Amino acid sequence: MKPVLILGIESSCDDTAAAVSVNDKILANVVAGQKVHEAFGGVVPELASRAHQQHIIPVVDQALRQANVSKKDLDAIAFTNGPGLLGALMVGSSFAKSFGLALGIPIIEVNHMQAHVLAHFARLPEIESRTPSFPFLCLTVSGGHTQLIIVREHNDFELIGQTQDDAAGEAFDKIAKIIGLPYPGGPVIDQLAKMGNPAAFRFPHPQVPNLDFSFSGLKTSILYFLNKQQQADATFTESHLNDICASVQATIVAILLKKLKLASEQTGIKTIAIAGGVSANSGLRSALLEAATENGWDLFIPPFQFCTDNAAMIAVAGYYKFLKGDFASQKTAPFARFAGL
Repeated sequence: MKPVLILGIESSCDDTAAAVSVNDKILANVVAGQKVHEAFGGVVPELASRAHQQHIIPVVDQALRQANVSKKDLDAIAFTNGPGLLGALMVGSSFAKSFGLALGIPIIEVNHMQAHVLAHFARLPEIESRTPSFPFLCLTVSGGHTQLIIVREHNDFELIGQTQDDAAGEAFDKIAKIIGLPYPGGPVIDQLAKMGNPAAFRFPHPQVPNLDFSFSGLKTSILYFLNKQQQADATFTESHLNDICASVQATIVAILLKKLKLASEQTGIKTIAIAGGVSANSGLRSALLEAATENGWDLFIPPFQFCTDNAAMIAVAGYYKFLKGDFASQKTAPFARFAGL
């Protein structure tokens, strides 16, 4: 079979991304962020959609140039069809449909959450990398989702646990806002936590049955804790900032690891992977490495560039669907909410 050249497009939230892959090898991976949301302390959907419209053509053009590929050489276009912000998704899907129609090549709709998992199979040129063997467990942790998934094949996923309210990444950002940190707050907490004591303060762990998660109660308990401390000492948050961040991060990581260990015990699967934007968190990575040693896990952590939203994962997910002939029609419509794997 001749090599398959795919253009991947990602526009589910506030990053406009395009990538070019040949089979599972990434030739170019371009991401344009959106600074406009920082002033609002979170992503504004309408502004995100408008920014995607401005960025998508330059980003696709740059990806093709970096890959040294002509649009006429493409075999298919893969695009994120959900979940995500509906207006943002419509920009990417509409572009993919139009571009595919103009070039006379198939289009491939990709589930954003599946793509995060399959980022583990994206290969970089001239870099040796391992890939997880099937079946494996994947803890997918992002700003919008927290999920435990059994991955049996490239296109065979079973969701066995998920958050009942806030995602872990969302909890990081909301708690950061409570503390008074800038958006996005997750990476800021991660940096400050490195200088703090993770055992300085103890916060409650949610009692959620089975393999599901919950983080809204933790957010509320931290809000009440800080309000109480600040009534006694108005400078409490400022003077204990590093310790607060370290304790918050340690609590969220402990909640994630507890469920991951339980999932491994229940399924007997010891090949473990992590995916999603929060997989870039240094505290989570360190805890995973320690847990892997203690539990005999074969652990897989993606490169930083494949953790946050990117189009390389979309292109690779599209490649495996291409091999199955799983193509989309021009009538396909994006979906905002998670609709299963």
